Amino acid sequence: MDEEYDVIVLGTGLTECILSGIMSVNGKKVLHMDRNPYYGGESSSITPLEELYKRFELTDSPPESMGRGRDWNVDLIPKFLMANGQLWDLFLGVVQSLVKMLLYTEVTRYLDFKVVEGSFVYKGGKIYKVPSTETEALASNLMGMFEKRRFRKFLVFVANFDENDPKTFEGVDPKVTTMKDVYKKFDLGQDVIDFTGHALALYRTDDYLDVPCLETINRIKLYSESLARYGKSPYLYPLYGLGELPQGFARLSAIYGGTYMLNKPVEEIVMEDGHVVGVKSEGEVARCKQLICDPSYIQDRVRKAGQVIRVICILSHPIKNTNDANSCQIIIPQNQVNRKSDIYVCMISYAHNVAAQGKYIAIVSTTVETSEPEAEIEPALELLEPIDQKFVSLSDLYEPTDDGTESQIFASSAYDATTHFETTCNDIKDIYKRMTGSDFDFENMKRKQNDVFGEDEQ
Repeated sequence: MDEEYDVIVLGTGLTECILSGIMSVNGKKVLHMDRNPYYGGESSSITPLEELYKRFELTDSPPESMGRGRDWNVDLIPKFLMANGQLWDLFLGVVQSLVKMLLYTEVTRYLDFKVVEGSFVYKGGKIYKVPSTETEALASNLMGMFEKRRFRKFLVFVANFDENDPKTFEGVDPKVTTMKDVYKKFDLGQDVIDFTGHALALYRTDDYLDVPCLETINRIKLYSESLARYGKSPYLYPLYGLGELPQGFARLSAIYGGTYMLNKPVEEIVMEDGHVVGVKSEGEVARCKQLICDPSYIQDRVRKAGQVIRVICILSHPIKNTNDANSCQIIIPQNQVNRKSDIYVCMISYAHNVAAQGKYIAIVSTTVETSEPEAEIEPALELLEPIDQKFVSLSDLYEPTDDGTESQIFASSAYDATTHFETTCNDIKDIYKRMTGSDFDFENMKRKQNDVFGEDEQ
């Protein structure tokens, strides 16, 4: 271990593993360490089921009705991946889904994905399929007849919109006109605005309403194009759980010379003149020029930014009113339950090799706003009844106190309450830019990989 590296990475959460893989592909000498004996950190999958009971300090063992313990792989932090049908076209200018990142980095050669069967939104105590096409808009029970027609016109506008062709703007200036004014232009009601902003554009709050509409329009286009690629929903989920993703990127890093050490305690982050110069572990110091880590490794350089409550629920049935879907996402927009932030439900099942036959795992999450977090998620839990077993966790949200340019220590942000990887991708791109001074170039990474793997066979 007494060597010098370009980059040392601490923690094997998904963010850290992706950055480790990227840096290795870019020719950096990388050492990746984790104090735990397993991959994934906070974003790991727990197996067998008995380990989940122990982790949450339940005194009882799983009942026989839960099936074999080894048939379970339960995500601690559930996330779906949004598929982008235009996989080789970076017309949005940024990476808006982890799937695009996976496909560009060839990690998919190690992973199998399955389409999530439905995307739903909550309104007035019931759930409805999220309409994202003209046909679905006209058939949806979310809206009355006249609202359907107005929403259909809005979707046609979004589908035809081309930021490089002013003829498609219909009087909207995408860099000036706010999204609130776009909604007014099409005379859309509050319920339609709620599911459009939160279930299609995937915003967590309503702050987007007062900024120029370009990003929101592109987000809605991304959702629709992803849905068109697979039909049932725009989301994908890996077989055997999200715990496979960090390991996939770990393999990628190893191909390019990265070194991994699990079960390796970190005794000290060594600093000289305000800059990181190494990491001490078991009496040895590995020297480095830059350090990437999750917040738990540098408690003195992060601040608490809030809390997330997550409740893992084991069910013996699909969620009602989802057409007996084996997997789905439900978003409860903030305005529907008088909150400042949305509530999310992510449901997967035995069909994804994460549960025993006939069993389902639904995970509810939201940002904590009161002193009674479990009461905050009650609207979501009511949708899941009856629940066989619940596992409740409260996680602190930490964020770095500085950008790392002086210390060269770059901390990731904690995983938020969302059930998709949008914010995680943004964090990865932000850290990369702060480390290198440039935006991440997927095409350049692809060219480097072709030197190893050869040209695409797709």
